[in-house]
Amino acid sequence: MSDLLHEEEIGQWRRTHYSSEINSSLEDREVIIMGWVSSKRDHGNIQFIIIRDRYGDIQVMAKKSECSKRLFGQLQQIKEHTSLAIRGTVRPQEKAPSGVEIIPLELKAFSIARKAAPFMMQSKTSIGIDTRLDLRAIDLRRNILQSIFHIRYTVLNASREFLARQGFIEVNTPKMIATATEGGAALFPIFYYDREAFLAQSPQLYKEQLTMAFESVFEIGPIFRAEPSRTNRHLSEAISIDIEKAFVDYNDVMSLLERMILHVLDSVKEKNKNDLAYLEFQLPNIELPFARYSYSDLIEQLQGGGERIRWGDDLSPQAMKNLPDDRMNGFYFITDWPTSIKPFYVKPKFVPESGRVSESFDLMYGPLEISSGSTRVNRKDELLERMKKQGLNTQAFDYHLKVFDYGVPPHAGFGVGLERLIMAITKIDNIRDASLYPRDIDRLSP
Repeated sequence: MSDLLHEEEIGQWRRTHYSSEINSSLEDREVIIMGWVSSKRDHGNIQFIIIRDRYGDIQVMAKKSECSKRLFGQLQQIKEHTSLAIRGTVRPQEKAPSGVEIIPLELKAFSIARKAAPFMMQSKTSIGIDTRLDLRAIDLRRNILQSIFHIRYTVLNASREFLARQGFIEVNTPKMIATATEGGAALFPIFYYDREAFLAQSPQLYKEQLTMAFESVFEIGPIFRAEPSRTNRHLSEAISIDIEKAFVDYNDVMSLLERMILHVLDSVKEKNKNDLAYLEFQLPNIELPFARYSYSDLIEQLQGGGERIRWGDDLSPQAMKNLPDDRMNGFYFITDWPTSIKPFYVKPKFVPESGRVSESFDLMYGPLEISSGSTRVNRKDELLERMKKQGLNTQAFDYHLKVFDYGVPPHAGFGVGLERLIMAITKIDNIRDASLYPRDIDRLSP
């Protein structure tokens, strides 16, 4: 029978153990492992092959003198990324992952790799991100991205767990909408039967309405922003963790947000020890409450440091890096932003010495914005006034305005950018590595 490697069906073969389940207690036991080849070392008469599955690596070691000519010939032909199954026996080996290795008896190649990937699987640094994104499914096999997305999964689960414990219920709001959520031109228009619609910038107005029925709601889902930005912190499609709560103000939801961040970090520390060790990163030990700085105070500090900025301007990441003190490390809040640069639903308050400011906040990590939130306007006349000042067509928001005739409670909320939170936790430089298949101004595939 030919010893040429060829592709086979899975047939009756089934995995008996994952890599994480194979240890010295299985010595001399026969097992079937399945995965893909992450690395291979050919020493002539000895072949070392590392098979990776969803839980980690297992070493396969074949000596020419210990296995059939056909099997050894097949192992010699295997390339990285080949998807296969190996039937073999477990043998102790201190230098191997988990202290054991598999001595192969038979293999099945399900899909043979035809070429080498243009980047190294085991490397933390790699070639340009665009080359990697063109082969994203292969790129995601790299250990560093595996660790990042394991942490991302924990962050999502921990957020849901925390909010459920606080009495929130999870909701799903429409992603095809009739009009802008927050005004402005950062919208993706789509055809909706015989009329124009848009992809949702956020679930904002819907989650506000839902506080009338459920009081405390949250949604984890995609948001779409048509911002022509080419930065390492912007995506056109991102995941947002949004909450809205009735009978509170922005101080209450700031407290909720910082407690959620603390729970998320504690969960990552507990559940992702191996990933953090591989990334060589230690999570910060944070204390509550987070520091709070008013927008006006930061403007004064920047102006005092020679920054050319006026009250009412936005605070760019570059400006934030020029703050004259070092208190901006880690997580902190910037509060009481000018009403003029916040969306129409943000509740204003009047501070005579500063002009019109709003009950609003941004959660920052260093110069990176992680979240925005505020007390919301809950009175119809005030909301109409805010919309008119921003030049919005109030008739287009009739579906939202009419519910204000039926007792909208005082409420507040926030939205957390998941990918930006992952950037803060894992210290990655490019937000695209926090998204499985990122979308930006230049990329619509894969």
